[in-house]
Amino acid sequence: MEVEKIILGIDPGTNLMGYGVLRVVGSKAEAVALGVIDLHKMADGYLKLGHIYERVAGIIQSYLPDEMAIEAPFFGKNVQSMLKLGRAQGVAIAAAIQHDVPIHEYAPMKIKLALTGIGTASKEQVAGMLQRILHLDEEQMKQHFDATDALAAAYCHFMQMGRPQTSAGYRSWKDFVNKNQDKVRR
Repeated sequence: MEVEKIILGIDPGTNLMGYGVLRVVGSKAEAVALGVIDLHKMADGYLKLGHIYERVAGIIQSYLPDEMAIEAPFFGKNVQSMLKLGRAQGVAIAAAIQHDVPIHEYAPMKIKLALTGIGTASKEQVAGMLQRILHLDEEQMKQHFDATDALAAAYCHFMQMGRPQTSAGYRSWKDFVNKNQDKVRR
């Protein structure tokens, strides 16, 4: 009997925080939920952090994830933006820790590489690949890219679970697609 695992993906943000929930049974994955926590209307940065904590804790209580995959902040030129983003990520991590959910952090480039085979892929390319791999309908794809980025973090973790590095088993992304026709819809 194959074990079910639920993976929560988080794309941290201070105005929009994306989340995606992936259900895994054996070698098959399906999207359960994706969405955003909209923080635009909240002016106070500390209240935003409290809201992030409450919402992430609520998502954890609703879906009971076995693990959380979170996108690591990328290094930008604006130090203040980096600090705010790091705080948002830290609060989401704290919610997971409070609920005994193990956390796995992935660099944006690693997530993009895992999904598209290109570490510099655009958000549109990542979303398009998720749509094909997970058979998402157009209604699900109307979400913000923050939601699909979060689902991509969860899918990246799924690809890393108990598997050797992708490059060890496949010569290229095309080779992976050719050998996994049942997982890829063209």
